[in-house]
Amino acid sequence: MSTLSSKYDVAIIGAGHNGLISACYLSKAGLSVLVLEQNAELGGATRSTKAFSGIDARLSVYSYLVSLLPQKIVDELGLDIELLPRRTASYTPTLEDGNLRGLLLGNDGMEANLEAFANLTGSESDYRGYMELQTMQERLASVLWPSMTEPLVSRDEMRDRLNDDGKRAWQSIVEEPLGQVIESRISSDLIRGLVFTDGKIGVSTYPHDPTLLQNRCFLYHVIGRGNGEWLVPKGGMGTLVDELVRVAQGTGKVTFATGATIHSVHPEEKISSLAFDIDGKESQVDARFILCNASRLELDRMTGATLNTAPIDEGAGFKINMLLEKLPRLRSNRYSSSEAFAGTFHVNEGYEQMQTSYDMSLKGEMPPIPPGEIYCHTLTDPSILSPELNARGFHTLTLFGLDMPYHLFLEDNEKARGLALQRYLSGINQYLEEPIEECLASDADGKPCIEAMSAVDLEEKIHLPKGNIFHGDLTWPFAESEEEVGKWGVETEHPNLFLCGSSAKRGGAVSGIPGHNAAKKVLQESMDGS
Repeated sequence: MSTLSSKYDVAIIGAGHNGLISACYLSKAGLSVLVLEQNAELGGATRSTKAFSGIDARLSVYSYLVSLLPQKIVDELGLDIELLPRRTASYTPTLEDGNLRGLLLGNDGMEANLEAFANLTGSESDYRGYMELQTMQERLASVLWPSMTEPLVSRDEMRDRLNDDGKRAWQSIVEEPLGQVIESRISSDLIRGLVFTDGKIGVSTYPHDPTLLQNRCFLYHVIGRGNGEWLVPKGGMGTLVDELVRVAQGTGKVTFATGATIHSVHPEEKISSLAFDIDGKESQVDARFILCNASRLELDRMTGATLNTAPIDEGAGFKINMLLEKLPRLRSNRYSSSEAFAGTFHVNEGYEQMQTSYDMSLKGEMPPIPPGEIYCHTLTDPSILSPELNARGFHTLTLFGLDMPYHLFLEDNEKARGLALQRYLSGINQYLEEPIEECLASDADGKPCIEAMSAVDLEEKIHLPKGNIFHGDLTWPFAESEEEVGKWGVETEHPNLFLCGSSAKRGGAVSGIPGHNAAKKVLQESMDGS
């Protein structure tokens, strides 16, 4: 850690990717920046690490794919990162009379996708409905995506940017419960589930939820980059962190301080201050602006604000990281394991299955067959493994589970985590010729290379409130009140204290958008005050 100054132009709390993006923009504009990080490493949920003892494999242990990171940010900051397309979009298996059938969709083969739908359903109607939904998403993305790095506009103005076909898509995806448009276009339960998963990743919701949480979650998963494609960061998610640190350090204007515990933040109109300690040594610095990449709940604690008594939205995700000596064989010869695992492998994500699992989790019961989705980084990018592991045919697998809300793990996290892990593995194994446990590599201590994390673990490890990957309720990507119009969605009640992480409007996911927007707000205020 560099020697700290007593005063900075900007102090940033949290060195996740959003905080780092803010630091890059502000330092490139000539401002002095202090970045304070509670953990020993920079990167937050976007860091990569060697998760298994003695094994040369750098896994993206928390977040793993990129869609919402605008190319504009990559270009403006000069980030040297490569985002790789996956040859398979998704594989969705089902068992019928004990036989494995499935739908494999490619990212570049319309004829093959049409044939896959027809083979599964016996007709082309669901393919047409699926493609209609894709077109609707693209129409919305054409106006929503460019607006994400601009000041907020009103709901009416955003809608008025659409043509008549776009307005019809808006009605179905923004105004009405998502279940209505899915059920009107698609008849297959399996394909309905395939579509709806984007509406429930990380949150507890269902197709006809009147709060429209499912619609907001869906939008964030389908508008990224204008086409909704999720890409693989070459070298793992940590390459993004490394590049942001490189750019920030290259300005000579950024100081990083890790192991920093913030005790209090004192926002004032002209100069604010932060009190913190590093390795037991108490420090205080002043700053013209303070940006918070931590949750709004943490910010309230640090400022001494009266804590909001409204309930925090629980996270509902469950994470499993695995290193395999080989990919398991499928119980079918139609598709190979390398085809199926190269995209998003949907596990028990039928439409009715997910309604059942949601209902059970809401009542405090862990679903016996929980839904989830698997992804293999190394089939697209083997560079996260050593040459030796690649030569031996090793692969990583990551599972992100649904309908595993925080409250299921509160009483006995270790026991509940173990039970959830076994249920997910059993759910996967029903589609495999050999149990996935038999394919796991062993670490230097002879232990299986597998780790699981519940929402409680995510709260403890990377400070997500109740394990919510979005820090709380997802917002619409436009102003929801007259007061918000023209703002950046990062403002707080304090004039020089802004949110730069997932708690900001249009926050959540690996986007960098709130980091960009908070920096723009600071630069705007700096110019207005000069």
